Amino acid sequence: MAKAAPKTNTTVNPTEEELLEQGKGRPTPSRREREAANRRPLVGNTPVDKKAARARLNSDRERARVGMANGEERYLPAKDRGEQRRFVRNWIDARWNVGEIMMPVLVLFLIVGFAASQTAIASYSLLLVWAFVALFVLDCVVLWLSMRRKLTTKFGEMQRGTFLYILTRAWQLRFLRLPKPQVKRGQYPAL
Repeated sequence: MAKAAPKTNTTVNPTEEELLEQGKGRPTPSRREREAANRRPLVGNTPVDKKAARARLNSDRERARVGMANGEERYLPAKDRGEQRRFVRNWIDARWNVGEIMMPVLVLFLIVGFAASQTAIASYSLLLVWAFVALFVLDCVVLWLSMRRKLTTKFGEMQRGTFLYILTRAWQLRFLRLPKPQVKRGQYPAL
């Protein structure tokens, strides 16, 4: 078989413009230049840049903290988002819950139990603790049944995890709840 003849370029001496069109138009950087470019920080490394970045981060965090405390939807964690969760929060915040006073009462009974460890007072305080726990469980059951009925009436179905959300919200002291209560006591949301 015969070999094909090699194709030749029509121009023997290309001009500078033709050479620039063919290549990248600049010399290849040396290894030292490439490594120096890689060592350069991607973000500002000066103290002024660091201070500005830190201030910006702190202001963003503060804005998110205040927004979450105020109940703004975009700053809320996923467990607190949605119309159902807002309804549950407002309903629980509008009523008196046994769980709100449970922790202070349990601490009080614990102190009384240790102070009078071998007397009848310690036995009675233990009985009162269990009675208070039973009252809390009863309050949670009543709250759960009423909330389940209200949620299915208003929204058609309940969101997953609502029972634990109700339980944890009812257990917390009112001033420690996040997002902060948006309604006053007795100010129940509309069905």
